[in-house]
Amino acid sequence: MLPAFQPKSEFLTTLTQRGFIHQCSDLAGIDEKALAGELVAYIGFDCTASSLHIGSLVQIMMLRWLQKTGGKPMPLMGGGTTQVGDPSGKDESRKLLSLDQIEANKQGIKQVFTKFLTFGDGKADAVMTDNAEWLTALKYIDFLRDVGRHFSVNRMLSMDSVKMRLERDLELSFIEFNYMCLQAYDFVELNRRHGVNLQMGGSDQWGNIVTGMDLGRRMGTSQLYALTSPLLTTASGAKMGKTASGAIWLNADMLPVYDYWQYWRNTEDEDVGRFLRLFTELPLEEISRLEALGGAEINEAKKILANEATAMLHGRPAADMASDTARKTFEEGVLSNDLPTISVTQAEWSAGIGILTAFVKAGLVASTGEARRQIKGGGLRLNDAAVSDERAVLTHGDLTGDGVVKLSLGKKKHVLLKPV
Repeated sequence: MLPAFQPKSEFLTTLTQRGFIHQCSDLAGIDEKALAGELVAYIGFDCTASSLHIGSLVQIMMLRWLQKTGGKPMPLMGGGTTQVGDPSGKDESRKLLSLDQIEANKQGIKQVFTKFLTFGDGKADAVMTDNAEWLTALKYIDFLRDVGRHFSVNRMLSMDSVKMRLERDLELSFIEFNYMCLQAYDFVELNRRHGVNLQMGGSDQWGNIVTGMDLGRRMGTSQLYALTSPLLTTASGAKMGKTASGAIWLNADMLPVYDYWQYWRNTEDEDVGRFLRLFTELPLEEISRLEALGGAEINEAKKILANEATAMLHGRPAADMASDTARKTFEEGVLSNDLPTISVTQAEWSAGIGILTAFVKAGLVASTGEARRQIKGGGLRLNDAAVSDERAVLTHGDLTGDGVVKLSLGKKKHVLLKPV
């Protein structure tokens, strides 16, 4: 539990009131730096995929609030640490990626930050760095002598990320064991190069961040600070960012804007207020009003959450289009061509696409086996009619006047299949 503390800075006041803070090394110290306009903070993001998903959105919003309140955000791309793999929260070793894959992923991830932060040369302008700049240049023996001597193996073995693997008798590779050393060294290097004095992250990173603080003290940096956010789950216990049909990616080429909007629209009732505080910039008074809505009225609050969260990432016009598409689809029963669309070639269409394959191709189910189970439960619909025959094949007669087939999973997930 955090000690009772009344922050004076706008930064910590905002984070406290909106529910961002889980652990902190020194609230008073961070508050003082924020008040003096001297807070420079980083969060590291490894390049394991070509997009981040909404599981990273809390940390991104922390950087955004830092900048809005006068601090300097420095998102760090893990071009170096991705070559090693973070064991935190993992039951098995992560597949090592090629340098080309890491670089491609890094470019995809960078796109997200331009939506949330202002980059430039000003005092509070964001700067993006990459730990490959210093990690790939390290001479291993020199690193062991100059940096490695400051790490206690006893303490490293007590870290949750290590202990979890050992207790379950799961393999922890030597290269992964080095990850916390490299992350700690990142903190030191960023302090030396850019004056970074705060590292933020999810609560699973607390041990790694504190290790970086300790390394800084041993290597003579200025005072370093740590602040983590809670790892979020939904009211029903599901992990944020993951659904039955896959991750909720932040890049539009990985997840259509409409699907992103729908994710927020489908928020559980109990989560509406919390998510409005974390993922929008609506005034707290307005959020209090919205979360107090009862019965069917809570759906209006969910639409506002979806609109605001989508507008922040994809822009207001895209959010309005997604909202309008949902309104036409659900409230007016109109087929909207703004629904996610999957193209199939005329050759594929003419050869005959089985109904099970069509739903897999649309991404509404993961396998034909899952499609069969959904059909038995009445969960799949073709042009708004329940699918009952798992051996059915799509024909030209199934095409609407717009030349598409509407596939639906339940009442809220729709995809158009279009021969081209």
